[in-house]
Amino acid sequence: MVRVRDETDMQFDSLIAQLQREGHRRLLVISGEDDWSLAQALSLRESLSGDWLWVGHDAPTEPFCAPQALKNLLGREYLHAIFDARSGFDVSAFAALSGTLRAGSLLVLLTPPFAIWPEKTDSDSLRWSESDTPIATPHFVHHFCRVVSTAPDALIWHEHQPLPDFPLPSAPDWQPASGKPQHEQADILAALTEMETGVAVVTAPRGRGKSALAGMLLSRISGRAIVTAPAKGATDVIARFAENDYHFMAPDALLASDQQADWLVVDEAAAIPGPLLEQLVSRFPRVLLTTTVQGYEGTGRGFLLKFCARLSGLHSFSLSAPIRWAAGCPLERVIADALLFDDDVVDAIPGGAPEIISLEQNAWESQPQLASDIYRLLCSAHYRTSPLDLRRMMDAPGQHFAVACAGKALAGALWLIDEGGLSPALSQAVWAGYRRPRGNLVAQSLAAHGGSPLAATLVGRRVTRVAVHPARQREGIGQALTGSAGAHRQQDYLSVSFGYTHELWRFWQRCGFVLVRIGSHREASSGCFTAMALRPISEAGQALCAQEHQRLCRDARVIAQWNGEKIPVDDRWESTLNDDDWLELSGFAFAHRPLSTSAAALTRLLLAVALPLKALRGRLEDGKEDAQLCAELALHGRKALLARQRTETAQALDWLDNNRCQQLKDDILQWQFFQ
Repeated sequence: MVRVRDETDMQFDSLIAQLQREGHRRLLVISGEDDWSLAQALSLRESLSGDWLWVGHDAPTEPFCAPQALKNLLGREYLHAIFDARSGFDVSAFAALSGTLRAGSLLVLLTPPFAIWPEKTDSDSLRWSESDTPIATPHFVHHFCRVVSTAPDALIWHEHQPLPDFPLPSAPDWQPASGKPQHEQADILAALTEMETGVAVVTAPRGRGKSALAGMLLSRISGRAIVTAPAKGATDVIARFAENDYHFMAPDALLASDQQADWLVVDEAAAIPGPLLEQLVSRFPRVLLTTTVQGYEGTGRGFLLKFCARLSGLHSFSLSAPIRWAAGCPLERVIADALLFDDDVVDAIPGGAPEIISLEQNAWESQPQLASDIYRLLCSAHYRTSPLDLRRMMDAPGQHFAVACAGKALAGALWLIDEGGLSPALSQAVWAGYRRPRGNLVAQSLAAHGGSPLAATLVGRRVTRVAVHPARQREGIGQALTGSAGAHRQQDYLSVSFGYTHELWRFWQRCGFVLVRIGSHREASSGCFTAMALRPISEAGQALCAQEHQRLCRDARVIAQWNGEKIPVDDRWESTLNDDDWLELSGFAFAHRPLSTSAAALTRLLLAVALPLKALRGRLEDGKEDAQLCAELALHGRKALLARQRTETAQALDWLDNNRCQQLKDDILQWQFFQ
């Protein structure tokens, strides 16, 4: 059946023609009930030629992509796309999708009716709210609707209302890039090709030609070059411009190799953990780092302030003129406003004595500018802050804030989250490894990796971010902010979890925190070992902090051997088993406590018994890897090896004291039957 084109089709034809002529892109929000909005989207797709990538779950047509998989398509370009936010809104994927659209495109956003959207649950909230079920996100929805409703750059089509007119201001005709270097690119290429050694960084918003620039560089230099990036698919543009001079290696594979080259090009460098990036940079005589500012990968401003500031002789460049679309792109403007991509809050230097003020989430409604400035300051200080954090700040349960205001400007900001308060039965189940409920990062870790099965029953607040304006650092503002957080006497402690570096730990020490845990594995997000610290408030918090710090001191020698990191506590090693060890060992033998958590107690156990215990001794005394042990003991895989190690631990405990072993086993097995 041939579809008859109507007045609506002609209105969109006119819109697309103007966008193509002017090199612009537009956001079209279709807001209504599911059946109606779906019908309009499919009608548009049929009427207008284009790629029409559909991003969402249960897409009705191809090509389609789940929001979480969109990162695999970065670096590619599309004409027109549809983003389905009717049941959940992954704003990082939404922003990423906008960056893939070329000039002349529509980005069609499907939403529930604006009137009921704030009360609807958002399935994407399961990724960031730490709730077991989806929650409504009224603060973000009100903010988003307010931005797009007042923005002249956004087009909104509501159900039960006629398609609005599209009064578009006229812009000059656009001349697409020819593929040759633009003025800014040419200047940077000239500087890079003359660079004898060192590190150069190019920052720019998306669409400015960073990747094209990197590819052009590869085609112009002599010698060998290697390209690396968080995802190979995101380097398609580099490959296109570099042609035969493109050679890609993943970051971890590159570090594990002995590859040498005259140049290393790191695309979207801010998305690579800092310690890993430092190792990469140190390996090559010339390095080009590119990264996006004002985007979903994090913020380039924070990348410059935090990572690049440590590099001596850094060559810093930026690109401002868009290449894939014309300057003043309406789509780019409205997304930047909606997702607070501009981090220019650090441009205003706050003067005067700061005043510490506490804020709650309702500030997004009562003081939206101040709340927005908090997020922008956090972005400038923590370059891995993303729109996921914006959603969490706005609507996740248990979020609290404090700011240091100097006049009308923001000198510092603190972000806290409620943790703990689990029931005794659930806390014991977490300790034994039977449960891992959502959220409660430090509270759960205190139970799952610490010595007290009831640790997660205590109530705390975790410092999830703290930032001080670059012009006001080293004045004690950060300490003052964390000090104000301890004024809430209904809690047992303040906590913090961070990727361990000496510099960061010195800051938290000055803020009065006590180190209680160092992880056994480097975290992929930071490249560092996880460290956790407490600042106790109540008597119960004091007791827990003292117990966990003492445990860390007692086990530090073994932990240091395990992860190769010097633990910054007094070494109080003891070789004899105590009551805490018996409980720990029983949790490993009869429940699901991890081997790494129990390593120190297991080391003491091996000193106390004369049994062979080949699986345990091979790992803890001889340092053999799992694969070697499995081969020697004829075991099929790590699960079988871990089961053998648990069995050997039970045998050793039984050999030491049968009655005590049996009593602990009976107690711990009961902890799996929690309510």
